Amino acid sequence: MSKKYLSVAFAYVGVIVGAGLASGQDLLQYFLSFGAVGLIGIAALGVLNVIFGVVALQLGSYYRSGHHDEVFERITHPAVRRVIDVVLVFSGFAMGFVMLAGAGANLEQQFGLPAWAGSAVCAGLVILTAFLDFDRIMKVIGVFTPMIVIAIVVLVVYSLVTPHPSVAELNATATKVTPALPNLWFSAINYFALCVVNGIGMAFVLGGSAGRIGGAIIALVIGGDALALYLNMDRIWDVNVPALEIARMIHPAFAFVYTLIIFALIYNTVFSLFFATARRFSGGSTKRMRIVLMGVVALGYAASLMGFKKLIGGMYPIIGWLGVALLVVLAAGWLRERAGISHEEKLRRKLIRLLVHKHADHLEYTDEHREKARELSRASVADSKQLRRDASKLAKDIADRKPNVSPSDLVTRGAGEG
Repeated sequence: MSKKYLSVAFAYVGVIVGAGLASGQDLLQYFLSFGAVGLIGIAALGVLNVIFGVVALQLGSYYRSGHHDEVFERITHPAVRRVIDVVLVFSGFAMGFVMLAGAGANLEQQFGLPAWAGSAVCAGLVILTAFLDFDRIMKVIGVFTPMIVIAIVVLVVYSLVTPHPSVAELNATATKVTPALPNLWFSAINYFALCVVNGIGMAFVLGGSAGRIGGAIIALVIGGDALALYLNMDRIWDVNVPALEIARMIHPAFAFVYTLIIFALIYNTVFSLFFATARRFSGGSTKRMRIVLMGVVALGYAASLMGFKKLIGGMYPIIGWLGVALLVVLAAGWLRERAGISHEEKLRRKLIRLLVHKHADHLEYTDEHREKARELSRASVADSKQLRRDASKLAKDIADRKPNVSPSDLVTRGAGEG
């Protein structure tokens, strides 16, 4: 498996695995508050994410999108697209101040630092980053995504090999947790929509292999995290950062590392969300962006003082229901374009097979092949010149027998990977 696919896959995982999941608080409220049956809800969530991955991947590939707005521009009315833009901006800001609250809760539980102070530290770092080389900083922070996956695996293994109460006792304890929503299936749909809001921008531009890998990692992380939390329900049901509490049971040093990983993920996510919001209103000016960012961070910090657990239970469902509206738009667009998507997939496969002849020494590339390739590229919904260049590059890779490359990669690849 190439480093390129892994890096993109982990970037997608980093977007989805935010403060709530890394801390375990959202899984506790959304699913485990219903007891063992909540694990079935987790499984349903995994299936829904796979379905979303297929739909987003096909739409992104069909339109060769480099940004989610390009897809919505093609499948919705301009008025609906403006509403979607407002929804995504609000959701990004709301998710950002929930994350800030998570930063405070994380440091408070591990070091005894007041929650407001921990959130202030994270907020200060976000503002400072805007005046530094933030692209380089984000790349460094990106290494924490695979680290959280490894850390959660450790939590799961520990939880499986250590004694725990009976299922009946664990279920009884679970009833003490206030659920984010009154119904498990509403919880599964709402949380799935929450994931969509978080990951929709990247999902449209992922390559096929990277999208599948990222989706599989997310499903495993969510499932493993939920299992570890459930098996330790008697000890973590009333804490702000339940996953950190399990880490402390393993070893103080591991808990210290886990705290730093969560904080790094939160910092990365908060900066990305608030930076996107500030850039949206900066008009392309870096100076104005920094001013707007400071204002956004200040507002977000004030909102974060309501507390992490309270915000998870209050703001996440709101964002989730907004995400359901996005899902309706996506589903309608996919159903409307389904026939065209199928036709486009066949067209691109034919184009790649023709161009393999051009690059393979043992095959002949005739004038008839060349004319047919031009005809196919002109018939595509994508830019014909760009599609042909991408197809030619991929065909050469196939002809050279490079690993992890197949004709399906162009069919399920966004323009961002062309």
